[in-house]
Amino acid sequence: MSEVLYPQESVYNLIPKERVQTQKPQRYMSKFRPSVVLEKKLTKEAMKTMGPPKVEVPSPEKYLKKHSKEPKLPESEFSNRLFYQYVCKTCSMKKPAVPARTDNPPMGIYTKRDFIKTSTAMPMKPQPTCVDTNKGHKERLENSGLVPKYIKKRDYGEVPDYLLQRNAEEQRAKEEYDRFVKEQTDQGAMKHLSDEERHAILERLKSNWDKLHHEYQGLSLVTDTLSKKAHKERLEVAMKQLENDINLFERFKTVYLSNN
Repeated sequence: MSEVLYPQESVYNLIPKERVQTQKPQRYMSKFRPSVVLEKKLTKEAMKTMGPPKVEVPSPEKYLKKHSKEPKLPESEFSNRLFYQYVCKTCSMKKPAVPARTDNPPMGIYTKRDFIKTSTAMPMKPQPTCVDTNKGHKERLENSGLVPKYIKKRDYGEVPDYLLQRNAEEQRAKEEYDRFVKEQTDQGAMKHLSDEERHAILERLKSNWDKLHHEYQGLSLVTDTLSKKAHKERLEVAMKQLENDINLFERFKTVYLSNN
């Protein structure tokens, strides 16, 4: 019978209730557990060390010699007898004496080696080739474009005619410009800026560009009115003009000003 639940302020809650203790069933234990534990110990104890714990230490006198593991054929009496006869024969033969310095060499003896020397000509040198595919296709190296044939030309390493002509024209134009500048300077129509004046003008141009750039950085990001847009465009045009002037003064070291 299920327990009846009453409200918290009910009178029935004052009656003491008996607590029923539930007993858990005993945990299941397999009857094969001891045999499994024993089997695991037997298989695991053998793997605790790398090999058996006690190993016979090899003796330093029994080291591995060269060709000791190669198969050897059994020695026969016939082979030993032939080797002995060959050694005795070669040792008993007497070599001819060394010819004296005054002895003339034998003439008229025609051997096979002399025939090879006289009959064969100089060997042909192989043609240099290059292989350009993985199938083995090859062609002569001279026609492959890898040989620098241009270094064998007569005019190799010389300056081309069009470059000489261009250099001559540039030199002539420079001389004419220098002559014109000299004439204008002599007439007093042009004035040459010194290096100090050029550096001073360059520094003033850069300082003016820095001021405009600082003012440009302080503009608002949103140009929602015509005045803001016009002011921004005016600053950009002025900065661009200053950049061109700075590049002009940095590019040319010699600057002339007209007196007009």
